[in-house]
Amino acid sequence: MSSSTGSGSGLPVRMPRPRQSGRHRRPEPVSAPEGAPVLVLAVPGTPSAEARSLGEEVVSIARAELPGLHAVVAFTEGTGDEYPALQEVLTEVTAGRVESPDEPPAVVVPLLAGPDSVQLRALRQAVLNSGSGAALTEVLGPHPLLAEAVHVRLSEAGLARADRARLFTVATAADGIILATVGGEEAEQAAGITGMLLSARLAVPVLTAGLDTEGSVAAAARQLVDSGSQQLALAPCLIGPEVPEGLLAAAAEEAGCAMAEPLGAYPSVGKLVLSAYTGHLGIQPQPATAH
Repeated sequence: MSSSTGSGSGLPVRMPRPRQSGRHRRPEPVSAPEGAPVLVLAVPGTPSAEARSLGEEVVSIARAELPGLHAVVAFTEGTGDEYPALQEVLTEVTAGRVESPDEPPAVVVPLLAGPDSVQLRALRQAVLNSGSGAALTEVLGPHPLLAEAVHVRLSEAGLARADRARLFTVATAADGIILATVGGEEAEQAAGITGMLLSARLAVPVLTAGLDTEGSVAAAARQLVDSGSQQLALAPCLIGPEVPEGLLAAAAEEAGCAMAEPLGAYPSVGKLVLSAYTGHLGIQPQPATAH
């Protein structure tokens, strides 16, 4: 005998799953609007091979999140025709673009995890001198995704558990973290917010220190040791190009502890760059969340 849900054999027939609707429906992919402003990723410093590779990887992540995105990399200190400075790049990429009363011809996103008054002053001046009418966004942090990225870099260095949900321990895991930044007091305050998020993830104390503030790293190390920490780690809340060569290693030596790598082109960095860009345009790609 046949049933309403099966064939004459009496076996059930697998019916197609109904299309999802409402809040559980997967969002349609978002693409960059035609004629959208150019995303100009402003990388601090000069275009070394490492910095160029990092910048290109970050914009590649952003393009993957927003198909059709026109993005270029520029450096605050160019080195001639092959790698012109930000001001020249803005002049070039905005030449011939039809001006819109609603949108700038380009959106400059600083590749900075936190505020740095010296770097931001140079960026504002470059944008102004270019005469391009480009917009300059805020820096990438503080943000939960930066805390996630710092956590991953610590775990890669064997200084933290990779996953809070796992019960195994890491023999070399730090029980006190010095979260390093550059940019003065404002940068340290911003990194402090990321530090609180990181502390919640790792369940260990986290103190912020400025690499460009004399004695800051050593003072943070002493405070952590005095509060009971025995195994410290230095964790940069920094992308990488904004840090003078050798400064991180010197700070780790000063604190007498191991060190994680800078954030670099961690996927969340590219997503935060895109988020800064889309914030100017009202585009809402599917948001990323910290794990």
